[in-house]
Amino acid sequence: MAITDVAEYAHLTDADIEALGAELDALRREIEESRGEEDAKYIRRVIKSQRIAETAGRVFGLGAGMKGWKGKAAWAASAACLSYAKVIENNELGHNIMHGQWDWMNDPEIHSTSWEWDSASDGKFWRHTHNYMHHKYTNVTDMDDDIGYGILRVTRDQPWEPYMLFNPVYNFILMTGFQYGKAVQHLELMKAIKAALNGGEQYAEYDWEEFRSRLKVVLTKITKQTAKDYVLFPAMAVPFTGARGYKKAASANYVANTVRDVWDHMTIFCGHFPDDAEKFTIEDIDNETLPEWYLRQMLGTANFEGSNALHFITGHLGRQIEHHLYPDLPSNRYNYINSRLVEICEKYDLPYNTGPMWKQYAESWRTIIKLSLPDKYLTATVDDAPETHSNKRFYDESGRTTVVKGEIDAEGNRRGLVSHVEELAAAK
Repeated sequence: MAITDVAEYAHLTDADIEALGAELDALRREIEESRGEEDAKYIRRVIKSQRIAETAGRVFGLGAGMKGWKGKAAWAASAACLSYAKVIENNELGHNIMHGQWDWMNDPEIHSTSWEWDSASDGKFWRHTHNYMHHKYTNVTDMDDDIGYGILRVTRDQPWEPYMLFNPVYNFILMTGFQYGKAVQHLELMKAIKAALNGGEQYAEYDWEEFRSRLKVVLTKITKQTAKDYVLFPAMAVPFTGARGYKKAASANYVANTVRDVWDHMTIFCGHFPDDAEKFTIEDIDNETLPEWYLRQMLGTANFEGSNALHFITGHLGRQIEHHLYPDLPSNRYNYINSRLVEICEKYDLPYNTGPMWKQYAESWRTIIKLSLPDKYLTATVDDAPETHSNKRFYDESGRTTVVKGEIDAEGNRRGLVSHVEELAAAK
């Protein structure tokens, strides 16, 4: 089951957590005080390069309907340029700008309140479900809808239901149309479906008027996005190459959207569903302090490693731990924050969950496939499975905790969560 006492699980005293919070606060101040012209130049360069790529993709699309190798080359160039443009706009621009990472510039064009991204997901709704619900209640069961996006079972804290047998199918559909999954997330469709099918006291007061109001906004944004990608821009190719040009330009847009959605799915799932990305209970966060919130973010998220180019095209969300600690700090600073955060984790003997992107993504898929089955067919316990741990992971046979907070060994080294997890692994 999920972690019910973060401090105990992390083997940290209250004083340890306060000291950890002070160090993370100091790191935030360092970045805030050093933001300046170089950062502003960076984001403006990214915006410029993205718009050049998108324009090139649209221009190449005008000739995609030509016959022969010229048409094929134009189609490939259009799909490639648009794929790059959509990936960059979605992650490094849309996601990060709407987090408020560049609000300090006071540029009305590059501001969280005015930016609307190139996605079927409505920006205002996304800011609520993501910036508020997900980042405040990260991996808190029954609060963070990003735990499975309302349809996937990704932790044993979600009771198994028969429809979950198709967990892998749902995930594949979500992966290939991720923008639409995010678009409908604010509707909380599973609650609506259960209210419609089951009724009963649990759903007697379901607010259908609110649902219809949200649905109107969602459908409006999806319609606008669909018209732009599959009607307006493809139609511009008709005067040059007729109906064939329309179809080819539309297909290039479809490929670009799919590339963006699959890449976005990979990026997000690598940061939240690999092994050891912990889950928590709502009871544990009652009266949660900022240092305790920091600690929960560090335990509940995961990173992946790669080149600077990889981090750029993932919106620097390979630094998901850093992002969750400082969601409103400029993404181009995450690599620096990473170097400092690794040292802090070592100091407090806390895990720093990272690995190759392929490994983190494979673990996410393995969990989704495995949890399509009822618990009785699973081997690991609900308290010590790769994807789900609880405080009972450190209980003895009599049911008492073995945790000693703030433990220091004879050589003066801290014996925290990492040391005790290694001991458990060695004992198996």
